Order: sequence, then C-alpha cells, then structure tokens
Amino acid sequence: MKILITELNWPSGIRLLEEKYGADKIVYDPELWKNKQKLALEIADADALIVRNQTQVNLEMLRPATRLKVVGRLGVGLDNIDLQTIREKNIVVVYGKNANATSVAEYVVTALFLWSRQVAEAAQDVKEGNWNRKRFTGSELYGKTLGLIGIGEIGHRVAVRARAMGLQVIGYDPYLTPFDFPIVESGVRLVEMEELVKISDFISLHVPLTPKTRNLINLNLLNQMKPSTLVINSSRGGIINENELYTALNQKTIAGAVLDVLEQEPPSPKHPLLKLNNCIITPHIAGLTEESQVRTSELVAKEVIQELEGNVSMCRVK
Repeated sequence: MKILITELNWPSGIRLLEEKYGADKIVYDPELWKNKQKLALEIADADALIVRNQTQVNLEMLRPATRLKVVGRLGVGLDNIDLQTIREKNIVVVYGKNANATSVAEYVVTALFLWSRQVAEAAQDVKEGNWNRKRFTGSELYGKTLGLIGIGEIGHRVAVRARAMGLQVIGYDPYLTPFDFPIVESGVRLVEMEELVKISDFISLHVPLTPKTRNLINLNLLNQMKPSTLVINSSRGGIINENELYTALNQKTIAGAVLDVLEQEPPSPKHPLLKLNNCIITPHIAGLTEESQVRTSELVAKEVIQELEGNVSMCRVK
C-alpha cells in the first residue's frame, strides 16, 4: 500500500492514514506537484493519490500509475482532474464534500463588509496620522440586493447569512426549481440571469468551471450591471473573462470586484487587474480556515480509506 500526497494537507488527515496503513506507507511532499519527473516516479506504485487544485491529474500524469485506485481531492473543484481519463482507467475520485462551504460563505460576507466599510484602510489611515471621517463614510448592506449565480451548498449558506443582515437575495440557477430545498429554506427569489445582473448591488459567483461556465461573466453581462455593482468570485478562475473585467473596472462600468480566484494562480506581476484600486485580489483563501482544513483533510482521508477497503465512498464523484 502506498498513498501519495502531492500538495498541502493538514496533519489530522495524514494521521488517520498513518494509523490505518502505517507512516511508512504515506509519501507526503506538498511541493511534489511542481516536479513532474519526480511525480511520475512516485505515482508509479501508488494505490491512492491526494491532491488540491495545482496537481494536474491528466493522461500524461496517469500513464505510469498502473496501481492507482482512488484520487482524493482536498476541496470541491474538479477542473484539475481529467474525469474522462479517470473513468477510462477505472479510478475513483472522492472529494471534500461541503467541508469548506461555511468558510467560503463567510468569505463572501467578509467581502461585502470589506467593500462597504473599508475598515482596514481607515485604520491604516489613522496610523499615518490622519482622521478622515468623511473619506471613510461607508454604506449599509441593509436593503441592498445580493445576486447569487449558483445556489448550491455555498450559495445557500451565503443566502442565509445575507438575509440575516437585511439584504434582499435573488439567484440564478438553471438546475433548481422554486420548490427545491436551497430556495425554500434560504428565501432566495429565483430570477433569470438578465434580471439578476441588472438589479443586483452585489453579485457573487458559486458555479464550477466547465465549458458552459467559462467566461460566463463577460463584457456583455458587465455592461448590463449597475455602475455601483460589486462582483465577487470565490469559485473558480476562468468563470470571469479577466480582460473584459479589466475593461469594465477601468472604465467604471461597474464599481469593483473582489476576486479570490484567477485563471492563472499566482498571477503574473504584470496582470492588469493588479493595477486597479477597485479590484481586490486574495490568494485563493476563501475556503482556507483552520476549521475547514481539518474537516477537509479528515473527510478525504476517511473516504480514501473507504475506497481502498472496497467500500463505496459517500463523497465519490459520479
């Protein structure tokens, strides 16, 4: 038995694997995803592989993996995993189902306050000897409209928190009806995309990256938004066309953007969005809290063990 972990993993999940199979059966190198040659050698006799979002699990990588039975994804996004090749090789994928959903929802709420109240900037300004009360006059969230594109586990949790703060919450999700649980329990009003982009003060994205969602937010939709709109993306880079977002932000077509994800991570220092004062970029941390990482690490470890022991994981990708 050999379990290969190629990216950052919290200790608690690794301990579960060591307790089951022995420490000598676990190969943990959080930088291994950067070294294709070494990775090819290590995966050749691996029974299980555990990754985040940097390891590209594709045909090239899987060619030497003749013993591989299961891939564990420390998170929910699957765009770095070639599912067609995985299925052809009869390899199972399990993922951290809902383990970081609360953390991402709280990030979105943080982004709303970050934009509306500028507390960090005001505090820094005071340290610099100023007392600019008028400059840092903020705006209330109460009564504003939050538009959710995608209302799954994370979107649902965002909606519950937003409504508790007095926001009106609308949503677009072609896979839901008005009677589905996330809608009934959260109080989201389902609308078409065109209505959502026109009336929302804040728009938060909660969809996976697929051929259908790539460049979903483009200049056509950005031009339909209000000049005061803030766009928040904590889902996946590539869902927003970054060049067209730059145009919209630079021309003040919309007010701003908070991006936790980009098409290329980390971005080039010359990325145009880095030059804009109305674009806040964080390093893919929406789901990164101590609590969520413990949950994710332990859940994926347990589900990998389930598959290795011949059972069907409740977190298996279908």
